[in-house]
Amino acid sequence: MKKEDVVEFFDRLAEALPEPKGELEYVNPYTLLVAVVLSAQATDVGVNKATRELFKVADTPEKMVALGEEGLKRYIRTIGLYNSKARNVIRLSEILIAEHGGEVPRSREELEKLPGVGRKTANVVLNIAFQEPTIAVDTHIFRVANRTGLAPGKTPRQVEEALEAVVPPGRRLHAHHWLILHGRYVCKARKPDCPVCVVNDLCEYPAKTPPAV
Repeated sequence: MKKEDVVEFFDRLAEALPEPKGELEYVNPYTLLVAVVLSAQATDVGVNKATRELFKVADTPEKMVALGEEGLKRYIRTIGLYNSKARNVIRLSEILIAEHGGEVPRSREELEKLPGVGRKTANVVLNIAFQEPTIAVDTHIFRVANRTGLAPGKTPRQVEEALEAVVPPGRRLHAHHWLILHGRYVCKARKPDCPVCVVNDLCEYPAKTPPAV
């Protein structure tokens, strides 16, 4: 995609949704971190359903550790892989208390040392909690970047680096959310909703869904 088309691409996404927000519910950086860890291979809707009650009783690392692994499981049983996720959340909470004064570190390197936290999770936390212009490449962003020709890549890391190279500086903070929401609700996996897409004419996807007749 040409540079001027990339600029127009994000201008249109920004005009359609000036203040994009993530869909995971949280009350502070710690609960955001927990929610993102729980969201791996799960839907935001399912995670929110579980964490609404969880965060009423455990919204700090100290409270989570006091709740314990078995106590945590009672709240998150509806989420896939809840056993290993409960183990990771308790362990990362212990590490935050022991090594970071109970605070979520503002460093990708330190975040990635925590159990259950990979590069994507770290990027989400840095972006939402600390307003860092990071781009967390999930399945939606990976699909949109490749399908549209915006930032092709064979791996999430390649797509992340490609996006960092082309996204206009003034759009970096919200690029993550615009692309996720576009992929989730418009540029869907099985049948993209091309007729309502605001960047349809900029997209290089050859098999666009035709308008309904």
